[in-house]
Amino acid sequence: MLSAQSREIIDATLPAVKENARNITDVFYPLMFKRYPQVKAYFNDAHQAQGTQRQALANAVVAYASNLDRLELLGDAVALIVHKHASLNILPEHYPIVGECLLAAIKEVFGDVATDEVLNAWGEAYQQLADILISAEEAVYQANEQKPGGWRGEREFRLVRKEPESEVITSFYLEPTDGEPVAAFKPGQYTTVILEIDGETTRRNYSLSDSPDKPYYRISVKREAGGRVSNHLHDNLNPGDTVRLTAPCGDFVLSDSDRPLVLLSGGVGLTPTMSMLRPALTSGREVHFVHGALNSATHAFKAAVDQLGEEFDNLEISYCYSEPLPGDDSIATGLLDRARLASLLPLEKNPEVYFLGPKPFMQSCYRSLSELNVPKEQLRYEFFGPLESLEGAVA
Repeated sequence: MLSAQSREIIDATLPAVKENARNITDVFYPLMFKRYPQVKAYFNDAHQAQGTQRQALANAVVAYASNLDRLELLGDAVALIVHKHASLNILPEHYPIVGECLLAAIKEVFGDVATDEVLNAWGEAYQQLADILISAEEAVYQANEQKPGGWRGEREFRLVRKEPESEVITSFYLEPTDGEPVAAFKPGQYTTVILEIDGETTRRNYSLSDSPDKPYYRISVKREAGGRVSNHLHDNLNPGDTVRLTAPCGDFVLSDSDRPLVLLSGGVGLTPTMSMLRPALTSGREVHFVHGALNSATHAFKAAVDQLGEEFDNLEISYCYSEPLPGDDSIATGLLDRARLASLLPLEKNPEVYFLGPKPFMQSCYRSLSELNVPKEQLRYEFFGPLESLEGAVA
């Protein structure tokens, strides 16, 4: 419990910290990587270069400090952080490193204004948050370990099959090298792949893209221009090679509901919806699968979805190409904008909408769905950047 004195100091200094939060995180990350280079493997280089990780941390610090008496309001944000940390195998011993460097960054930004009293107050607030996260993450680790086929930490898997799904997306089928079963996961969850590239350990999250009832895990990876990990997987990982995985995590999962379900995706954003599709159909739910791609060359899993359309009467399929190729004339062209979504979605039935894709796609979907009066509590999405940049699209 935060002391009354520390709470007063936090309240008094919060406006200044809020105004300088991004400056603090800009100092924090280079400082931490310099002092503790071993932790750099836990962070995505691309997100660092884009600045999204720094902005997300700045927003999280301010949100936490602004709601010290109402931490329940941070429930969804805390759950996202907990699952992200658990997928990366973040441990209690990592938290003192972050705390030390965060306070050092505050001191560097504010200089003499950051007195010992101020730093102690923020240190106390940080420790309170750390204790909450450590406890919640331990609960996730225990749950994953106790599942049939479950484990804690890292587990070695062998690539048994590698299959192109489009010109840019390839699926990787992975089985445990110990010969034991894989743990069941919730449709929509992801795993972390741990690789050694050029002598460095690298971690990346990838959605599990097949149904949870398989004896393997499948990830489907888009080759990104300049993407160190995605290009390594496409070019260098071959059947027989091994990688390490953490247990499935994530709370962007298929709900137990009888509402009509809309799975709305753009590009490689369809990977988690592929794990949701068959379980939703077999439950008897009315499902609308809506996917936007550039064209037929980049459109992954079309044959698999079309096959499900023949198998299940409760599936409605809609595709849209923004840059169609010659021969793509059987598919609707353009964007999944408000007008198109209004014509495709069963809005009169009050559906639950899951959407995922590139940031501009998600901003457009969030804005359009809000304008179409889909209740916020029926919008489900996973967004790893600063949430304000998504929700701000409505303004």
